[in-house]
Amino acid sequence: MSNLRLLLFASLAALLAVETAAQMPLFPQKAELELFADRASYAPGDEVWLAAMVEIDDHWHVNSHTPSEDYLIPTELMLKTPPGVEVVEVEYPPHAMVKFPYAERPIAVYEGEVRILAQLRLPPDAVFGELPIAATLGYQACDDSQCLPPNEIETTLALPIGATGIATHAELFLDPIVPEDVEAAVATTGAAPGASTSLPLILLFGVLGGLILNAMPCVLPVLSLKVFSLVQSAAHGRRHVVAGGLATAAGILVSFWALALAAVAAASAGAAVGWGIQFQQPGFVTFLAVIVLLFSLNMWGLFEIPLPGSLARLGGTRREGLGGHFLSGLFATLMATPCSAPFLGTAVGFALAQTAATVFLVFTAIGIGLALPYLALAAFPAAARLLPKPGGWMVAFRQVLGFCLAAAAVWLFYVLAGQIASARLAFIQLALLALALFVWWFGAAAHRLGQRRVALGGALAAAILAVGLATAAPIDARDGSLASRLHDWIPFDEAEALRLAEEGRPVFIDFTADWCLTCKATERAVIETDVVASAFAEHDVVAMKGDWTNRDDAITDYLARHGRSAVPFYVLYRPGSSDPHVFGELLTRDGLISAVRAARGEHLAAVDSR
Repeated sequence: MSNLRLLLFASLAALLAVETAAQMPLFPQKAELELFADRASYAPGDEVWLAAMVEIDDHWHVNSHTPSEDYLIPTELMLKTPPGVEVVEVEYPPHAMVKFPYAERPIAVYEGEVRILAQLRLPPDAVFGELPIAATLGYQACDDSQCLPPNEIETTLALPIGATGIATHAELFLDPIVPEDVEAAVATTGAAPGASTSLPLILLFGVLGGLILNAMPCVLPVLSLKVFSLVQSAAHGRRHVVAGGLATAAGILVSFWALALAAVAAASAGAAVGWGIQFQQPGFVTFLAVIVLLFSLNMWGLFEIPLPGSLARLGGTRREGLGGHFLSGLFATLMATPCSAPFLGTAVGFALAQTAATVFLVFTAIGIGLALPYLALAAFPAAARLLPKPGGWMVAFRQVLGFCLAAAAVWLFYVLAGQIASARLAFIQLALLALALFVWWFGAAAHRLGQRRVALGGALAAAILAVGLATAAPIDARDGSLASRLHDWIPFDEAEALRLAEEGRPVFIDFTADWCLTCKATERAVIETDVVASAFAEHDVVAMKGDWTNRDDAITDYLARHGRSAVPFYVLYRPGSSDPHVFGELLTRDGLISAVRAARGEHLAAVDSR
């Protein structure tokens, strides 16, 4: 009964946490609200005119009070007055009609400074003193590529009640100036997620992106482990295959819910959020290196990780019960986060610009996509018959898997080398070497040890030491060399890109990170090729690299303004244009070269026409 109570309490706590997260705003205010009265004081029974002045941030807009599309959230001023004070009317200014890349038709919006007028009537028996008036503006802020969650601004104003006073702020109560309708032609070069994006379509993108993640090199070591485990499970019958698949899927979903909760909490605190940004933290990378190293040593047979007896019995085996399958699901998610797959960037970018509830929905869809192979195996356990039969070959296969995991550890060290000082990295590697020696000694002397807790405690201490060294390490200043085989890369600078484009030179920007395997694969297969280098040289293209290996607020902000929250991301600034061409998530050599030639050709044609 105590376990049941504990489970109910944990479930209730989780529901409360999700509900609380759903109420937290994901992004800061993009507008300011101030309230003005038309007189210095008022007599009982007077009419009152109020001007609500809304200042909208540059490059942002809010929807009109009467939106041009049903799916848009209107801007609305709500007044809370004392009893007896009547709100006669609220007058909204005319809107502008603006064309955005995420909508087929122009949208009615307010931009810049907006004035909303409200007329009140005071009761004849109003008591001398002050009457508090509270104003709340409900709005949804958008830029050219994304819409933030609905938000509210509040302000108050005290109306002095006594005698009718002199007029004040006369300039605010003149007839409003009608703004002209604006048809801002914006190039529809990329699929920027915005308010018109269908949530069901985004959820489908999330499932597809999660499914494709299984084929990414980040997840390859985990898939190898699961193949090995499923071969063992298939020998024990249908029930073990089903239980293993469901437990692995549960581990994936729980870890994605944890990522969603972390994203909501981080965004509420004003921190940067994005896909794979935990790899910007040396402590996390070192922690993952410890885990990968332990897995590889386990594959080589240096030690066995004993699970609690109850978990082992639940799984029907002493080697990997439900707990082991669940943990492998968590591990799969950790290894998947540095990779970006087609559809994934669009889904994550959309989610992080919406409410907390939408964040959880989209991350759940991605988790389901990553877990689909295991869910399919649980639904059709007969498919396990297609796996090879257990036998002596498994010993050699297990050792080969250990080398695959060791290769993943080498990649993690490569990521760390770009984040921390070389001396600190050497200390971390020595700590991991000491951990490996300790594990070897423990495996050789396990039969003589009375208590394994001491040994496991030593391993945990070594892991904590390594993570602590990485976390406390000062981040090296990037040398800015950005060495490349074929291109002379310069560091990302948006202002410089705009300046070069105005001068007539195309600027290609590669937003990448050392921990992003998808980025590195695309660089090797597409960008760093002779044919692309020749095209860049022929058309005088400037190669600019946005390195997101470590946290960079300028890059984070740029990605967010273009509806992205992950790398890789590729744009091309064209001569004479401030709007960059946004490439799709799958960059190809032909597509890149064609875009460069078209941009250069348009510029030369414009020059000749002059």
